[in-house]
Amino acid sequence: MSAVAVQDRAEQLKLLRRQMAAVSGKGESRDWLPESETTLPIPQLLAKTLPGALPRGTVAVVSGARSLLLGMVAAVTAAGGNAAIVGQPDIGLLAAVEMGADLSRLAVIPDPGTDPVEVAAVLMDGMDLVVLGLGGRSVSLTRARAVTARARQKGCTLLVTDGDWHGASMRLEARVCGYETTCGAPGFGRISRVRLDVSTQGRAIRARTG
Repeated sequence: MSAVAVQDRAEQLKLLRRQMAAVSGKGESRDWLPESETTLPIPQLLAKTLPGALPRGTVAVVSGARSLLLGMVAAVTAAGGNAAIVGQPDIGLLAAVEMGADLSRLAVIPDPGTDPVEVAAVLMDGMDLVVLGLGGRSVSLTRARAVTARARQKGCTLLVTDGDWHGASMRLEARVCGYETTCGAPGFGRISRVRLDVSTQGRAIRARTG
């Protein structure tokens, strides 16, 4: 690795840590969800699908409708936790706000560079939830194990999308099955809610659909 590349990487990591400290002032005090809470808040659309809740330190691959990811971000930040979204430049934060997300508790890194996995691993130091867009990449089992161990140690849940994570303990797939609208003038209306069908597979979970 060249000296320039090393310097660029150091600057990127420094910027990441500044962003982490800026989210609700975590650099000064511990104000994210207590580690004594072994599970994360989940949106209502997952309540019937997951048996219980989402354990801290879980690594899950999420596919399909983005409303599921946004719902998770909204549930965690609304409950006082901190979240980060990595490598998802076109994600709709307005939809997250409409679901109840607290943007002051959200760090967004739209362009994580050539190694989004490392960026996500760094963010685990101060986040309750990290959403990682892989940009079509597949993470090898060896590296996945190392980052999964870090997620477990830090009590940070990692949701992976747009790629594959070998050895993920859970896989969630969401598809839109309907819409609810609010009526306006004739011929006009606004989508007020999206209905999702969520299927879940995991080592400790039977495949099921909610």
